[in-house]
Amino acid sequence: MQRIAIIGAGGWGTALSIVLARNAEQVRLWVYEPDLCERLRATRINDLYLPGSSLPENVVPSTDLCEVIAGAEVVFTVVPADYLRSVCQRMAPLAGPEQIFVSATKGLESRTLLRMSEVITETLQARFQPKLAVLSGPTFSREVARGLPTAVTIASADEALARQLQHRFAHSTFRFYTNTDVVGVELGGALKNVIAIAAGVCEGLNLGSNAVAALVTRGLTEITRLACAYGARRETLTGLAGLGDLVLTCTGVLSRNRRVGVELGRGRRLAEILESMHMVAEGISTTAAAVEMARQKGVEMPIAEQMYAVLYENRPPLDAVRELMERRLKAE
Repeated sequence: MQRIAIIGAGGWGTALSIVLARNAEQVRLWVYEPDLCERLRATRINDLYLPGSSLPENVVPSTDLCEVIAGAEVVFTVVPADYLRSVCQRMAPLAGPEQIFVSATKGLESRTLLRMSEVITETLQARFQPKLAVLSGPTFSREVARGLPTAVTIASADEALARQLQHRFAHSTFRFYTNTDVVGVELGGALKNVIAIAAGVCEGLNLGSNAVAALVTRGLTEITRLACAYGARRETLTGLAGLGDLVLTCTGVLSRNRRVGVELGRGRRLAEILESMHMVAEGISTTAAAVEMARQKGVEMPIAEQMYAVLYENRPPLDAVRELMERRLKAE
């Protein structure tokens, strides 16, 4: 791949620009904030979202979406879930059917409950049917940017396209596995953030390691139950985009969603927590989406339901834990 476009200069978008620059002639990075773009050009460091990691010389930051997309062979979208549609609407007249689109956002559109690949398709298909893949897996931006060993999943209904991207972007520290289960990969990446908030609540309440282990295990059951109801394959949820990402996000100190849960468990209000963060914790809006999706399919998701009550109905976190522990006894 000679030229790549990355739409979104948050921590993950910046980390991707660093790791993918190794296999590209040029990476153009779209930056929403003009002042951040100026600093990136001057210092080569994203001091707002990924301090401590320098952009390679072949990464070009820009606020001009047309400039970023023009001539790009592959376009990675890495913007928050509820902003993706508006960005895609701006991209639509600038893009073409020859380009490959890769969604790297782990979330759901809260208004429509659509997955990110569905938003991209719905937005662009009036002009052309996009060639599409999704990227997911256990990835902390700081570790990817530092070149620490990472394995990810690249999924597409077009198996040949997934293999093409796998071979183009694989690196000694960034390993790709292919998958054709786009639904499972996307829902695994989105729903694990709900469970990560719950895992943080356990940490904030000092409930111990037993509680977190039980939560992760039962959380995977909920994710699998809902994803399969929407057509995912069960085995996908035991892979990198399911179990792998779930374990990382529930236990890693770099997880934003886990951090939200920790602060909730310590008694802070959600509004106060969000005011102190400058990056989006997708699990908050995904919790509401997951509960509605479960309702539509008649799927039981007790952990997600309790997290919804904590986030949106001011239920005390300890009451939510007690409710989960005192549910009707059943077989595993």
